[in-house]
Amino acid sequence: MKKSALITLLALASFSSLANAESVLRFGVDPTFAPFETKAPDGSLVGFDVDLGNAICQELKVKCQWVETAFDSIIPALDAKKFDAVLSAMSVTPKRQAQVDFSDMLYHIPSVLVAKKGSNILPTPESLQGKTIGVAQGTIQEAYAQALWQSKGVNVVSYQNQDLVNQDLESGRVDATLTNAAAAQSGFLDTAAGKDFAFSGEMLTDPKYLGAGTAIGLRKGDKEHQDMINKALAAIHQNGTFEKIEKKYFSFEVYNKKPQ
Repeated sequence: MKKSALITLLALASFSSLANAESVLRFGVDPTFAPFETKAPDGSLVGFDVDLGNAICQELKVKCQWVETAFDSIIPALDAKKFDAVLSAMSVTPKRQAQVDFSDMLYHIPSVLVAKKGSNILPTPESLQGKTIGVAQGTIQEAYAQALWQSKGVNVVSYQNQDLVNQDLESGRVDATLTNAAAAQSGFLDTAAGKDFAFSGEMLTDPKYLGAGTAIGLRKGDKEHQDMINKALAAIHQNGTFEKIEKKYFSFEVYNKKPQ
């Protein structure tokens, strides 16, 4: 084969690969956090974040590819370019802002302590002293509990995901769990396993540890994907798609431009 022909073929192959890469948007997700991301009985991914991601891809006219990753390793996986963005209920905190860039805000939901009905456990160090609290690894709730409760006599135990926390809460191996309020309601309290449990005490908001809303995480400096996603988000708000998806999962508004 002539050198010029080989160069032409290589150039065409490179162009084809680039075009194919640009037609796919890869989201990293940990599907253990209903109603945001979980698996249906047939193994397919479902949830609020999944519907939002698919709507974003539809708006951008690209194919969505979902890459399942444990939440505690999701930022390293993003940095390793295993996917383009994190769409997995990731709250925006100062610590995470130092590691990744974020899209415009998706939603803002407080955290809550879940315990057995009648336990009278409150989300304070005094009430939790001597108790065992389960949290999911890599979450803002883990950071909050470790920073504000652990040094005051509260036994904070981290699990690979919230499903495992809920199992130990039901069996009595932990006294309570600190988690996202909507996920706690849909993923546990509304199920048969959670029938004897309830929210315990006030819902918690703390910008330093619990964040100022949830957004899509992106690699530092990846302005191309950030701009694409923000443009699509603005469009699905404007055309009513976001509100339609929101009402499918929640009986209350979860999008606030200026979370408190």
